[in-house]
Amino acid sequence: MVKTLNDLTKEDWNTLFPIELVDHNPEWKNIYKNEKQRILGKVGQEKILRIEHFGSSSIASIKSKPYIDLMIEIPKDLLFDKQLINQFTELGYSHFKVPERENIAEYSSFGKGYNIDGTKAQIFHIHMCPKENAMWKQIGFRNFLNANKKRAKEYENLKIELASKFKNDRGSYVLGKTDFINETLQLIEKKSIQNNV
Repeated sequence: MVKTLNDLTKEDWNTLFPIELVDHNPEWKNIYKNEKQRILGKVGQEKILRIEHFGSSSIASIKSKPYIDLMIEIPKDLLFDKQLINQFTELGYSHFKVPERENIAEYSSFGKGYNIDGTKAQIFHIHMCPKENAMWKQIGFRNFLNANKKRAKEYENLKIELASKFKNDRGSYVLGKTDFINETLQLIEKKSIQNNV
């Protein structure tokens, strides 16, 4: 009998939590702010240097999975800190170590609201790493799409296509977005270089 999220196989994740996109909900911003306050109240600002709402639920004009993604900056020496991980466990989160991949160093990930008994709850997903981690480029991606409706619409169309093709294959859904995200990050970098010339 499966007892925790850490016991789930890839197939379990795909079956229990299929990819479902919904229209943007303006309330997501408040749900994020409330969770941010809960985290800061529990953990404190000495350990948590910055919290950002990112991912598709932070992009106002597009469909998204109804998940709240949070990016949390911590000091480098607190990466995988047991006491810090325990504080998030007390807030109801499960911890996962994300291995190094491509240009992204390993970091901590946390999930909450993924109920394996099928009951619905607000899902929160945290990416926690120092500011040097390339994951922080996702904030630039969020800002760019919020400022560029045409590019945001292209992203939404890609997500809809991938969600219909890979409803029960989270890995393929995520991989399918990689090229678009990387191309967008290159556009951001190019624009930044032009602005500094």
